[in-house]
Amino acid sequence: MSENTINKSEEQGLFKVAGFIAIIILLSKIAGFLRDVVIANYYGASIVSDAYFYAYQIPALVLVILGGVGGPFHSATVAVFSKLIKDFNKKPEDSVKKLFNTFETFSVILFSILGLICFFIPDVLMRLIISGENYELLALSSKLLKIMSPVILIGAIIGLYYGILVTYKRFLLPNISPSMLSLGIIIVLLISKGDKTGFYLALGTLFGALLQFLLQMPVVRNLGYSFKPSFDFFKNKNFNEILELLFPAFLSSTIGQLGIYVDMFFSSSLKEGAWTAFGYANRIFQFPTGMLLTAILVPLFPLFSRLVAQSDTEGVRHYYKKGLGSLIYAGAFLMTIIFVVRTDAISLALQRGAFDGEATFVVSEILFFITLSIIPYVIRDSATRLFYSYGDSKTPFLIAMCCIVLKVILNLLLVKPMGINGIALSTTLVTLFNALSLTIFLRKKISIGYKSLISSFIKIAFSCLITFVVGMSVSKIYSNFIEWNFISGLIKLIVVCFSMIVTYFISSIILKIEYMQEVLIKIKNKFGKKDVR
Repeated sequence: MSENTINKSEEQGLFKVAGFIAIIILLSKIAGFLRDVVIANYYGASIVSDAYFYAYQIPALVLVILGGVGGPFHSATVAVFSKLIKDFNKKPEDSVKKLFNTFETFSVILFSILGLICFFIPDVLMRLIISGENYELLALSSKLLKIMSPVILIGAIIGLYYGILVTYKRFLLPNISPSMLSLGIIIVLLISKGDKTGFYLALGTLFGALLQFLLQMPVVRNLGYSFKPSFDFFKNKNFNEILELLFPAFLSSTIGQLGIYVDMFFSSSLKEGAWTAFGYANRIFQFPTGMLLTAILVPLFPLFSRLVAQSDTEGVRHYYKKGLGSLIYAGAFLMTIIFVVRTDAISLALQRGAFDGEATFVVSEILFFITLSIIPYVIRDSATRLFYSYGDSKTPFLIAMCCIVLKVILNLLLVKPMGINGIALSTTLVTLFNALSLTIFLRKKISIGYKSLISSFIKIAFSCLITFVVGMSVSKIYSNFIEWNFISGLIKLIVVCFSMIVTYFISSIILKIEYMQEVLIKIKNKFGKKDVR
């Protein structure tokens, strides 16, 4: 790999930006965690919370998937506008403003129609994802969808605003504004103290979406973009380019959502609270796993793309193995620690008010099965980004389509004997299939050479086994001598986690796991550079 391939200062800059984004996302995830605590307190895992999460999944497709950072609207806006804007320190030219207005007009018309459909025939839409004859769940979720229907339009506009802000390198707002959704829910629920129908929960969601919009709109206007309807849909070649980018990106974004709809369909026939419990477990899983992927893959993705463009095969191989190895090393420890502390952590975080001990047990079981997917999860996401770097979005898309079919088959086989845990297990198995398929097809692009990774993985697995035994032992000894309450439970969580961190650290050094060796070298270099006088 050529030393000149990647400018070191630029690489460090990418990692600094990624670190900044990771911190902002962490704050957003903390806001999401607090939102879940408040929702659990007022609604527990009940038919009301189930109805809300079923209804919310439709506007979430726009607000989170299409309108979020990395969504189609964001990606298409960045791709087109970044080429058209000549000077980012000046107001945009008339042609750029006209394109913005054309795109926003198109978005307002299209998503107003979709929002009206959700408002007038919500029951028809909810029947598509609620199976059986659970009429109470259907009626309740339909009412909540009607309340949240304006979120469809708001989410699309937010996606456009995200793209403009990122194009101008305004990273703070696009990454912090999703926390406004959580803040809106928290404010409304704390003021209303909840209800028996979920009305205030849906109202809080709408309020939070409006907060996102209002937070971004003044900044976008200050950049020189004010909305004036423009119907130049067919003559504007740049708008046509946006549409060409939107369609495949929309398919890629929604394919994952189809898997969620499949799970919702199967879970709707289970006991009330099942889908809520699955949602809590999945968000607990995504909290550390999402941070891990963001911290490592965000800076690596542009490096992959640049190295591929330079035909630096050795560079691609080096960074891919280094990134994937680091993810596996951190992900394996994360999986081990969740196995040991998950029940105590869920009890501390959520068990209060309407969220009882039974709900804690159900969420803990689901989390166990989902956590098994961590290693396949990081392999899948790493390989997907490498495919995109080679300009190949078709292969991941086709594999994802196969995963939807596999998801239906596995749910049919597992849900009846295992209940909601069957959906969690099928999720893990599908993720494993996805990761293996991508790895196999990746060999047509580049020979990675997994021998060293497999050798490291064996050491990591042994280190995790030792860490698991120590963690379980400390947990049981603590519980035998100290009675459980919130304070003692919090102390237990800290003690167990600390003992596991120390064990993993020491065992990694003894086993000479290369990723820990790199950390030690960096620490040594950092402190060794101090000027001694």
